[in-house]
Amino acid sequence: MTRLPLIALALTVAGCEVGPDFHSPAAPTDTSYTPLPVRTASANTPGGAAQRFVTDKDIPGEWWALFHSEPLDRLVRQALAANPDLDAARAALRQAQENLYAGQGSLFPTASASLQPQRALISGASLGEPGLHETLSVVTGNLNIAYAPDVFGGTRRQIESLGAQVDYQRFELEAAYLTLTSNVVVAAVQEASLRGQISATQDIINDQQRGLDLVRSRFGLGGASRADVLSQEAALAQTKASLPPLKHQLAQNRDQLTALAGQLPSHEISQIFDLTGLVLPEELPVTIPSRLIEQRPDVQAAEAQLHAASAQIGVATANQLPQFSIGAAAGSAATGFGTLFNAASGTWSITGGVTQSLFDAGTLLHRKRATVAAFEQTAAQYRSTVIKACQNVADALHALETDADALAAQSAAERSAFASLDLSRRQYGFGAIDYLTLLNAQRTWQQARVSLVQAEAARYADTAALFQALGGGWWHRIDVADTTQTP
Repeated sequence: MTRLPLIALALTVAGCEVGPDFHSPAAPTDTSYTPLPVRTASANTPGGAAQRFVTDKDIPGEWWALFHSEPLDRLVRQALAANPDLDAARAALRQAQENLYAGQGSLFPTASASLQPQRALISGASLGEPGLHETLSVVTGNLNIAYAPDVFGGTRRQIESLGAQVDYQRFELEAAYLTLTSNVVVAAVQEASLRGQISATQDIINDQQRGLDLVRSRFGLGGASRADVLSQEAALAQTKASLPPLKHQLAQNRDQLTALAGQLPSHEISQIFDLTGLVLPEELPVTIPSRLIEQRPDVQAAEAQLHAASAQIGVATANQLPQFSIGAAAGSAATGFGTLFNAASGTWSITGGVTQSLFDAGTLLHRKRATVAAFEQTAAQYRSTVIKACQNVADALHALETDADALAAQSAAERSAFASLDLSRRQYGFGAIDYLTLLNAQRTWQQARVSLVQAEAARYADTAALFQALGGGWWHRIDVADTTQTP
């Protein structure tokens, strides 16, 4: 009995780990995503500053603070503290950790104790003694030890797979963190955009109302036709009709922000966002692809899944090989508790076994082939994740470049449209142009004004998208407690 642990340890140490040893996939060798200018275009308008791209510039853990908005900071902290998606991700990580600890227990022997008292009436009829009736008492106590030496490493590969699942859930937590913070920032920018569009639309309504008053006055003096009045009334009504959908979108956006903050709609958040309260970051990081895969939690999660699939090949391979077992039992059997521990009542046994499948109709072979196919599938999914990650960064960079150009052009278009409208008003007042020309100038300025607000907001939203595409600096975060536990 005293040699049993030594024998088990020797078998385990002498054992090998079958199956492939996992190695991280090679990183992309590309050094860029797309040709980039040194800096973007600028415009003389809010959010119109030129942005400069800085290769391998690090990303702060609280990247949203670069927008210098105190309400945004408060809302992000509120979301991180109360959003249930983060709670679910943390619980999933704890579950994976506990499964790992449970799996590690398979490397050690198990011991169990049993105590079974029994009292029975025996009839001698079964022994050919009809007159015999005897009551017997038996008390049995045992200590059982069982151990399955991991000779070929199947158990260790299973533990390796469970450890990879822990890594996967840890990076899923980081992905949930990044998604939540990015969604909050983008939704805040969207609210600011909608408020800007509503304000611009209200200014347009006020301007059109003044125009209607002017046309009605001229109509009363005979300087305008009834058709001119009806056209201005129709234009005003059309602009007013565009206001309710914007307010509807704003209400829905507020509901989304409230939900992201972990609250029900009746507990609407107190923060209000507008574009004037946001500062556009002017220096933007650009991480090369070889480093991007280390920063993207979805890529790291995909690699962890690949690691788990690799370890399962070793598990399936070990299952094809002989399975060893060692067992020992020591106990006592007596007719009463008083004599249970007497030397004469002692019992013991030691067993060892080897099991090898001789015929299973190819079951184990096909299971191994299935794990190889699963590994190949996961490897393809990993490559797809890497490609999509690089695509996300390239898309964000393209968007930022074109956003700056669009804002510069839209700013110039809005100024020109307003100057044209101002000139048309004076010319119409002097009777130099007809009302249709003035109405067209009004519509052009209206469209340019709203488009300018949308172009301003797009730069903020796509800047947030770039930080998200680059991983969001989760490796620097200190605002979420470490969920790593020890058994």
